[in-house]
Amino acid sequence: MSPPTTRLENAVVADPADLTPEWLTAALRGSGLDVEVRSFRREPVGTGQMAHNERLHLEYVEAPSTEASRFAPATLVGKFPSPSAESREAGARGAYRAETIFYTSLASSLPIRTPACYYGGLSEDQSIFTLLLEDLAPARQGDQIAGADDAEIEAAVRNLAGLHAPLQGDSRLDTFDWTLGTSDEEFALYIEMGTPVFLERYRERLSEEDAETLRRFAAGVRNWRKRAPTTRTLVHGDYRLDNLMFDSVAGEIRVAAVDWQTLSVGSGGQDLAYLLGTSSPPEKRRLHEARMLDVYREAMAGLGVERSADEIRADYVHGSFQGPAITILGSLSVGQTDRGDDMFMAMAHRSASQIRDLDALALLA
Repeated sequence: MSPPTTRLENAVVADPADLTPEWLTAALRGSGLDVEVRSFRREPVGTGQMAHNERLHLEYVEAPSTEASRFAPATLVGKFPSPSAESREAGARGAYRAETIFYTSLASSLPIRTPACYYGGLSEDQSIFTLLLEDLAPARQGDQIAGADDAEIEAAVRNLAGLHAPLQGDSRLDTFDWTLGTSDEEFALYIEMGTPVFLERYRERLSEEDAETLRRFAAGVRNWRKRAPTTRTLVHGDYRLDNLMFDSVAGEIRVAAVDWQTLSVGSGGQDLAYLLGTSSPPEKRRLHEARMLDVYREAMAGLGVERSADEIRADYVHGSFQGPAITILGSLSVGQTDRGDDMFMAMAHRSASQIRDLDALALLA
């Protein structure tokens, strides 16, 4: 699948300061809205590491007249490359491409809740992308450090089934060459080389028990990859609280997933274990873990994918190493910030505890 085409003369905007009413007008008209943007104002939103998000408040020349244009958004969220050169370099290795193509070509066909996409553009060298997305306000972003309560986590688990079920075992997965993918050898090298750097950077903040769990993962990562589940689907790759938006309608918690830069083909257990392992302190996760696996199994069955509890659990145990993998590689691929450091420490501790609780280290032998 190729990057999306556009009728705009300048398909991408690297810096939101370069946006103009004319550019926004052309982008929205490309989505079928017969509108003209008179002016707009910007405000930064979110805590993204790999990209920069801004809320755009739009003022139109006149009230939209056509039936379709009556739904023209008063606000949008624009997503742009990160100001950090380090983060932009990482994004250019396929992350920006994956997210842009997901939003423009696949998202609307899946039952997982995501922001609607009004425009997506990608530069030829894949180093710059621009997305105009539905503003989900007043929904609030999850907080990776603070964690979530059981009701929020359950809603996130149910939403996750909307990504995994439709494409589980689907032959089309072999055509998704736009998703991120690394060979077993390449992945192993990343973990083997990155883990010592991670441990040195955070040596004063990691417990010896957690550090030893990460060392054992690096030492056995090749065996772990060899034991990957054979049942495949589309995997978000970074399905955690910071990348989820929560709101409530008639007392029901709704979740929308954002930040689709780590899409890959793999086991659904990766996303499930990563979500449960990083969203709560270990003592809270232990109390709801078994029930959340049942919730996931039931949600998948409701979408037509029947799997046994044992199969779900086996994939979940294997997927528990998604936590340290993303924590190690993510922390070394983006610009370092105080909040980022706090977040990666919370994720490292929670996921290492999950691995030990599940006896997942046996998969490394």
